[in-house]
Amino acid sequence: MSDRTGIFAGDSPFQIARSWLAEAEATELNDPNAIALATVDADGLPNARMVLLKEVTDTDFVFYTNYGSAKAREIEQAGKAAFVMHWKSLRRQIRVRGLASREEGPEADAYYASRSLTSRLGAWASRQSEPLASRTVLMAEVAKVGLAHGSNPSRPPFWGGVRLCPLEIEFWADGAFRLHDRFRWRRRDAGGTWEIQRLNP
Repeated sequence: MSDRTGIFAGDSPFQIARSWLAEAEATELNDPNAIALATVDADGLPNARMVLLKEVTDTDFVFYTNYGSAKAREIEQAGKAAFVMHWKSLRRQIRVRGLASREEGPEADAYYASRSLTSRLGAWASRQSEPLASRTVLMAEVAKVGLAHGSNPSRPPFWGGVRLCPLEIEFWADGAFRLHDRFRWRRRDAGGTWEIQRLNP
């Protein structure tokens, strides 16, 4: 598309997303990789929460979670999810909608191993999204699993990655007088050809 230049230029939406994220890492004060992840429950009621995106590959977006959490259960049930990344400092955002699947292989093991020991033990200790009597109870559970698993715990079988393979990605940048720039990349399936359209603000 002739006017898709500057920050919107590129042959791959994943390359553009990585470029924008790299810029945000230099300007955002906290968590430039934060995404607002949206799912729906079995009744179709939407749910949203902030999650940290850990990787943008050439095929998908990856984050990690406890598979017993509400978000993981909802993703498992629907097989789909969406998220938005917004960077106030850059006045840009990326919206993603697509198909979700688990990442439970060596990449999940490697990411888990890269976390601090307390975070690794916390993954074992937390029954994410379930009621908790007090923080004292949680910290006692962290200490208990620390004794059980030692200083090099393996990744819990109930904890791992989620890969979101997009069917739609929209890049948005703030424009003067609310005349924003929006480009939507869309395809019918994971292996399909991208169709790119400029959208009205």
